[in-house]
Amino acid sequence: MKAFALILSSLLIISCRLSAQEPEFTNKFGMQFVLIKPGSMVVGKFQPTFGIVDFDGKPLPEKMVKASEEMAKKDAKPGFSVTIDKPYYIGKYEITQAQWKKLMGKNPSVFKSDSSANHPVDNITWSDAKAFIKKLNKKDKKHHYRLPTEFEWEWAARAGATDDIAWKDIQTTAVLGGETPKKPGTKKPNAWGIYDMLGNLWEWVGDFYNEKIFADPVPPQSGKEHVLKGSSFTGDVKNATYMTHAAGPGNGFDIGLRILVEANVEH
Repeated sequence: MKAFALILSSLLIISCRLSAQEPEFTNKFGMQFVLIKPGSMVVGKFQPTFGIVDFDGKPLPEKMVKASEEMAKKDAKPGFSVTIDKPYYIGKYEITQAQWKKLMGKNPSVFKSDSSANHPVDNITWSDAKAFIKKLNKKDKKHHYRLPTEFEWEWAARAGATDDIAWKDIQTTAVLGGETPKKPGTKKPNAWGIYDMLGNLWEWVGDFYNEKIFADPVPPQSGKEHVLKGSSFTGDVKNATYMTHAAGPGNGFDIGLRILVEANVEH
């Protein structure tokens, strides 16, 4: 009888773990999450190119061509391998103004109106983001929420891509060149079904900023500022990339957040 109970208990544990691997789920606050499976990627790879321009039908002097080539080689970075070894869930959309207000009691956004409740919450400081997540964890004991690390964010944003995103794909997936943030999901999702990871709002991640344009293989353990990823509605295709990062608080008004849920938790 004891052996049967032990087997039954083990099956229940396995069942709970399997249920945590659903492709998507929605929490009690209406926040939707997408499962991100483990894998590896190369981060910080940068291979600049140089063009050869003719002036009045004459090619550039060979000396200038060689100098351009040398500068491109000097700035090139091979990148480094990063392995995401645990599954996790990440927000299908950025946190909205309505979701923020429901939990925090007020809406700090600059871009708010009677019709903007389902727009992403903006004007979020680092301490605001941490306070929101702390309260969310207190209100929802079934899940553990946090900001993604930079590498977790980038792995989800890349959605299997090995190189930087092509400009034509940026145009179809990123909210750019506007005067205000847009309602989540107005553009196409990435290959893993996640919306607006490029453009709309910069998004906080959990890492300290390293004072460089690219991440380091080992993120710093302290710093003055935290990392922002993804660009905002004020940017253009040159800014909308998952490869580089910026530092908060930036402009302030164009900063929001997308949150992560640990995967091995029963829904």
